[in-house]
Amino acid sequence: MPDIFGVIADATRRDILRVLLERHQQDAEMSVSEIVGQLEISQPTVSKHLKVLREAELVTVREEGQHRFYALDPEPLEMVEDFVIPFLSAGFDTEVTVEYLSEDGDRVPGPDGDDPFGNPLEDDEVLSEETAAAAERIGRAAARAEHRVKELVARFKLRT
Repeated sequence: MPDIFGVIADATRRDILRVLLERHQQDAEMSVSEIVGQLEISQPTVSKHLKVLREAELVTVREEGQHRFYALDPEPLEMVEDFVIPFLSAGFDTEVTVEYLSEDGDRVPGPDGDDPFGNPLEDDEVLSEETAAAAERIGRAAARAEHRVKELVARFKLRT
């Protein structure tokens, strides 16, 4: 697989990815001629760049007769996101205070064995496997959301 950073370094390929992203959000594909028309560049140029994007597994292709339809596969870009996010969030001091509440709104112990206020738990208070797995999924989702917010804040600061 080609180096994804080299693949997306080219402005024309990024333009093609942007066009395909619009269609991806509509859960649709795009023909080569549609890409040519939208970007106003030659068909051989578009085809050359689509080949590079295909080899990098950033797009998928479906052939129908003589026509080829392309769709974005954003999964490989997650590697870029994982690499870039720490740089975008550098300099942001984020302090998160977590408080666990019951359905009634009462404070309850957190998953680390102590309650959020430093009081040790009783030995018989342990999270079930299902609850621990759910907490882990929630934690990962929260971490992704935090990174996304930091990224958006960084982009906003760059524009102002």
